[in-house]
Amino acid sequence: MYLGVEQSISNRRWLGPALAIERDALTLHQQSDLPLPLCYVMARLGVAPAEVADFLNPTLRASMSDPLSVKDCATAAEILLTAIQNQQKIAIFADYDVDGGTSAALLIDFLHQFAIQPTLYVPDRITEGYGPNPKAMAALAESHDLIICVDCGTLAYEALEAARAADVVVLDHHLGAETLPEARAVVNPNRQDETGDLAHLCAAAVVFMVLTQVARMMRANGQTPPNLI
Repeated sequence: MYLGVEQSISNRRWLGPALAIERDALTLHQQSDLPLPLCYVMARLGVAPAEVADFLNPTLRASMSDPLSVKDCATAAEILLTAIQNQQKIAIFADYDVDGGTSAALLIDFLHQFAIQPTLYVPDRITEGYGPNPKAMAALAESHDLIICVDCGTLAYEALEAARAADVVVLDHHLGAETLPEARAVVNPNRQDETGDLAHLCAAAVVFMVLTQVARMMRANGQTPPNLI
């Protein structure tokens, strides 16, 4: 029974919040003076009193995980920063869906700030299928110093093997296998050796984390990075 009601209009049992949720909600209400219904919602979601301000007014700075918590992120950022500083020829191999498109757009916009015009390669869905293929990767490697695969590449063993003439970095989120492909860095929260805490991230979010680390490194070197926001 809750608030004197035993059943709903559809004759289902009416249950109120657990006692622990009620206690937490009352604590939030007393400490924040926020409306009690809102405090019940936050209590159910596990929001602690010290987290209320950030929960109600979220910012990227407060909620974003440290890029260095993802394996190979530091390495990928170092490779990208070196490529920028040396004005290397960069190719972006992007999946053809929305995540691949936004991932590529983030990288292209960032590189444009340094007068670098990267080559964008999006495979033909019908004739090339999903992800990097050996023929395309080998061709890109012949004329580029660095190939960045976005939203793809984690399982592209043969294709990345064909691109040995260039450095290859993978920024992906698809589930990985026990072994990784031959690449300078594979940044993927769904690698088998990751914790899984960031398994929900899309590829564009992975790209953003790498660019955040690049910007952090630039500031440490006394440089002003592009405004990622």
